[in-house]
Amino acid sequence: MFGKDLLVRMLDRRDALPPDEIALIEALPVRPVTFGPDEEIVREGSRPAESCLVANGFAVRNQAIREGKRQITAIHVPGDFVDLHSLLLKVMDHSVSALGSCDVVFIRHKDLLTAMGGSPHLTRMLWLSTTIDASIQRTWITCLGRRSAKQHLAHIICELYVRLEIVGLASDQTFAIPLTQAEMGDVLGLSVVHVL
Repeated sequence: MFGKDLLVRMLDRRDALPPDEIALIEALPVRPVTFGPDEEIVREGSRPAESCLVANGFAVRNQAIREGKRQITAIHVPGDFVDLHSLLLKVMDHSVSALGSCDVVFIRHKDLLTAMGGSPHLTRMLWLSTTIDASIQRTWITCLGRRSAKQHLAHIICELYVRLEIVGLASDQTFAIPLTQAEMGDVLGLSVVHVL
C-alpha cells in the first residue's frame, strides 16, 4: 500500500476510521519515489500540486539560513504527511529533505480533496494531523528558546519514540533514526562541537 497502511494506523490511533474511510485512503493513486540522503523532496518556494507521505525512512523539514546553514524544524517519520498543509499554503515556505534513504509517495491534491469531499470525518482527521504538527512545532520553538540543549534533545528522543511506536517502529524503549551529529546540531540550533 506504499505507506498508506501507516497513515491508516496513525489516523486510526487518534480516532477509529470506519472501513469506508480506510477504503478511500487505500484507493488514493500514488506516485512512489525514492530519495537518497540529503536529497530535496520538496523545495522552498515551490508550488506543489501534490502532497508527500513518508512510506519508509525519515525526512526533515528545514529552512535555509545564511552561509549555507539550515535549521531543521521537524523530523518526519513513516506515515507522516510532510506537507499536507500545501493544500492551502500555495507557496512552500520551507524545504523537505531525505534523512538517509527515504521512500515517499506523492498524492495529488485533487485526489486528496476528492477523498476529503466524500468524508467529513476523514477531512477532520487529516486536519487534526496538521494541527498536531503545529503543536509539535510550538514545542520545538519553546525548546529552542527556553530549554537547555540536553532538555531539548531529551524531548526530541521522547517525541520520536512515541511517534514511531504509533506506526510500529519503536518498542521496548528503543528505535533507530539516521541522524548525524551535524544534523542533530541543525535540530538543536547548536554547532557540531556542542551537540554531544
